[in-house]
Amino acid sequence: MTTHLVHAPIDRRDFNRWAGERGLVRRGWFDDGYALHILLSAMFGRGVLQPFRLFASGRRRAAALYAYADADAEMLRETAEAVAPPDCATVIDTRRLRSKPMPEGFNSGRRLGFDVRLRPVRRLARDLRDPQSGRVMRKGQEVDAYRLEVVRRFPEGWADPDTAGAKHGVTRESVYAEWLAERLGDAASLEAGNLAAFQRSRAVRGSGQMPEGPDATVHGTLSVTEPDRFADILRRGLGRHRAYGYGMLLLRPPARS
Repeated sequence: MTTHLVHAPIDRRDFNRWAGERGLVRRGWFDDGYALHILLSAMFGRGVLQPFRLFASGRRRAAALYAYADADAEMLRETAEAVAPPDCATVIDTRRLRSKPMPEGFNSGRRLGFDVRLRPVRRLARDLRDPQSGRVMRKGQEVDAYRLEVVRRFPEGWADPDTAGAKHGVTRESVYAEWLAERLGDAASLEAGNLAAFQRSRAVRGSGQMPEGPDATVHGTLSVTEPDRFADILRRGLGRHRAYGYGMLLLRPPARS
């Protein structure tokens, strides 16, 4: 099955207006990934355009949506013309959809650059308790991979993980690169993973929950080791929250070796 890289221009003013009319702003917080999940599901079907990534700069109205899909632009256009609600069609003009087929496979040893937005969290397998304050991280809770690394290694990390990490030479970049390498598995070898951007954000979800967590953009270079598995990762995305704008591995020219 051919994977297609899809591009759609989005007017942010139209998008924000639509999200407000749909009641997707929760307690004053707007999660554009959650709103896009709702929008794309209504227009093209649940999970059809996934993973995806929204690129928006400053206060500019123009934004760009990229996504991987099994369907090309023409097939997506036909679906949207048949089923998309009129209010959704004002946000994404399907006449401007574009797509290109991705290569059928990348040979083992192929070096590729990448740009990926991640939610680098780990789900706890058991409760963790701070012996000093008594605070507890509960089993099943999603925890920032960096915070968890610091807390497990250094007791003072419970109070201030950033200070404790800096004191002991543990960086977000190194922890997130290790987290990424684990998820690439034997599909690809991570040559370099540089933390290009980081913030903490709230994730709005249909359950009403709004968990706060890490939002990281990593740029780097990898080498393909298992072509079939790498193609599967490219199509499925990496990590958790892939249905909400995370985990899309966008390919770039590799760094010079």
